[in-house]
Amino acid sequence: MDVVMKSMSIAHGAYSAVLWRSIGGVVLMGPIFIARRRPWPGREALALHVARGAVAGSSVLLFFWGLVRVTMAQGVALTFLAPLIALFLAAAFLGERIRRAAIAGSFVASLGVLAIAAGQVQAHASTDVVLGSIAVFAASILYAGSLILLRRQAQVADPLEVALFTSLVLGGMLLVGSPWFSSMPAVHLWPGILGAAALGSFSAILLAFAYRHAEAQVLAPVEYTAFLWASILGWIAFGERVSPWTIGGALLIIAGCLVAIRGKAVPAPQTEAAA
Repeated sequence: MDVVMKSMSIAHGAYSAVLWRSIGGVVLMGPIFIARRRPWPGREALALHVARGAVAGSSVLLFFWGLVRVTMAQGVALTFLAPLIALFLAAAFLGERIRRAAIAGSFVASLGVLAIAAGQVQAHASTDVVLGSIAVFAASILYAGSLILLRRQAQVADPLEVALFTSLVLGGMLLVGSPWFSSMPAVHLWPGILGAAALGSFSAILLAFAYRHAEAQVLAPVEYTAFLWASILGWIAFGERVSPWTIGGALLIIAGCLVAIRGKAVPAPQTEAAA
């Protein structure tokens, strides 16, 4: 999906790509939601849908804006900070306990970020590349917040509802600015947009299912496998080469996160809906 969305963002702009992918997701999932005759979400669920849609939407927009300017591998490597940030947010909002290892892990991961930054300095990266890296870094912080909200959201709504309302809220947000930042995509771009919507919707359903059954600090590290796929697909689709600085930085960030989550996770208190 990231490859398709990067291509769409290059061709039509990140704002338009994210907007129309969200609309495509609503078109794909809306009829299924209606056909199942599920009740309209309650007040608590709606509040969580709006909150996560806003946070996740801002993260997605920043990520793809930045991904146009950096390689796939570097963009994904920087998002690996999200699981570590999620540990601290989980302590604040979900009541999950943070072990001392999280502090050591955050130090190791920060060295990874510095390694990636050092690689940009060594390569005399352009201002555009630096801004892209900052955007992806900011996106990882917001994405960590969305993971925490997803954990709560998945306790009060089924996966299809979570995925649908995430696209609905994000699409509604971006429609407000569409007269200034977007336009109708050309016909030849629609297969890619609908393909990204299908992939995004399916992955959102799987994520919601996973976060309904396990806590954030256990699931988030699974995302580390994305670096391998990002490196391979970035090379195939865009001819991108992965620098040793990016590889080293990614390994340090992964190591930091693994140090932070080592040991048995402490269960979070269940809500009445979860119980």
